[in-house]
Amino acid sequence: MHVYLNFLSSTNAVRCFFALSFLVCTCTQVAAQKLNIKNDAFWDTTDGRPIYSQGGGVFRFKDPGSGKEKYYWYGVHYKEAETYRNSPNRTLPQASFESVTCYTSVDLVSWTFEAEAMTKAEALPDGKWNWVGRLGVAFVKEIDQYAMFVQHGSEVLIALSDVPAGPFKWHQKISMLDRIGTTNTGDQTVFTDEDTGKSYLVYSYGRGRHKIYVSEIGMKNGKVDLLDCTKIFEGASREGNCMFKYKGKFYMAASNIYGWDGSLAYYLVADDVRGPYRPHNEMLVMEGAEKDYAHVSQTGFFVTLKGSKQETVVYCGDRWANFAGNGLGYNVWVPLSFNGDRPYFNSLSSWNLDARTGEWEVAKDNNYVKNGSFEADRKRIPSVVKPVQMVLTGWETRVLKGNEISLDSLVSPALNYFNTEEDRLKVSGEKSLQISDVVDFERNVSQVISSSPYFKLPDGFYNLKAVIRNTDGFSVLEVYAESGGKRQVYKIEGADSDWKAFELKRIPIRNGTVEIGFRANGRGGASCQVDDVSLTLLHIEAGE
Repeated sequence: MHVYLNFLSSTNAVRCFFALSFLVCTCTQVAAQKLNIKNDAFWDTTDGRPIYSQGGGVFRFKDPGSGKEKYYWYGVHYKEAETYRNSPNRTLPQASFESVTCYTSVDLVSWTFEAEAMTKAEALPDGKWNWVGRLGVAFVKEIDQYAMFVQHGSEVLIALSDVPAGPFKWHQKISMLDRIGTTNTGDQTVFTDEDTGKSYLVYSYGRGRHKIYVSEIGMKNGKVDLLDCTKIFEGASREGNCMFKYKGKFYMAASNIYGWDGSLAYYLVADDVRGPYRPHNEMLVMEGAEKDYAHVSQTGFFVTLKGSKQETVVYCGDRWANFAGNGLGYNVWVPLSFNGDRPYFNSLSSWNLDARTGEWEVAKDNNYVKNGSFEADRKRIPSVVKPVQMVLTGWETRVLKGNEISLDSLVSPALNYFNTEEDRLKVSGEKSLQISDVVDFERNVSQVISSSPYFKLPDGFYNLKAVIRNTDGFSVLEVYAESGGKRQVYKIEGADSDWKAFELKRIPIRNGTVEIGFRANGRGGASCQVDDVSLTLLHIEAGE
């Protein structure tokens, strides 16, 4: 921005002073503007290139050119990520390593591709398929180099580079056998305590994953290695192990062992990186992650922002959609809130962040529905295998007539439907809501949406959308929303064998709460599928 001042008189000088002040303030406000992070979507760099980064981490290092600190994001580019992004209607069977990518940013939102931090030729010199993933990078001050720790087949590969963006070159592979009893780690990430500059590998036992360890990274016998091994947890099996620090306390987080699927987010807390962690060997569920299994993601890593106005921790989850088919996008980032030392998962599809100040807010286009694409549940519901459950995650089903929901698969209706590849050309993900029974039935499937302890559901007008298809045989089939004693209904008339988008417009929401749902009264054999449900703000009521 160029500003031209012409001091012809004292009056003009005063006017120009105020004009310049206004422009400076305006520029400051623009610089401090919150930028949007949108989940449930594939991400691009600032120049429009696809971001392929799974199973990695974000670290702050000095840019070798400018000497200024930047965020460096490392992750794996799998060939299947390209295939799924271009045609997300097929779930792919194998993880084919292409490279470790490196992206940089100064605001955690706008990312620039830097380089292939480790190439396929470097990681797989024999050209044979091998698992490569779950990685992080630490600065090793004794040798003034950057060390990448990455799962490599049945061991851990350590690669070194003189600069943060690489190229990282093979240093050594280490077996974990003498340290924990298995050659491999179950899952792993790198955590750096920015208060001390020390970095640690956080990982689980390679078989069963029922133990979690932390090891400091440093030099041993002239090589970059793990200096120690402290077991900090032994109990239920966990993976997606990762750690963050907030207001002096250390948090150990992990997911359930659900393969590529989303999970509840679990955590422990301690005053020292090596523990003891509380509660002892009993991980707690992170509040806010229950209704959609951490926004259909698995714990990946965290970024702690010590902004000028507040300290904010960003949960950075992996969504392994290319291998699980569970929706769109590979990365789910949301802000955490805290009640004392209890973290709260703010499940948001769209939010705005100012990395400089640490402030964040819910974006206007946020979808307030939890598990709106019905991807949180891995199995047919009701499910007799873990997690044994009778309801769809985030939804309540009331049977008013017909067969009761039970674990008897021969009698109980299925509450979800597995979409075909053809279905997935029109709806997202592998699963959708199913409303059906073999006998005459009446059923209500609903979700109550309300303000959380940390962000409001503003009073105003909203649009409710869903994609639906149904057979004939329904005397009642409707989408509804009810708030403040007022109910709006969209009645679906007739049958449609193809997926069709429906919208209930200008729903008035009062007192920060609304019930949305689907009501059906049908003959035996009639069926309806519902997918991609969203509730978005149209207009905030005056005074909000």
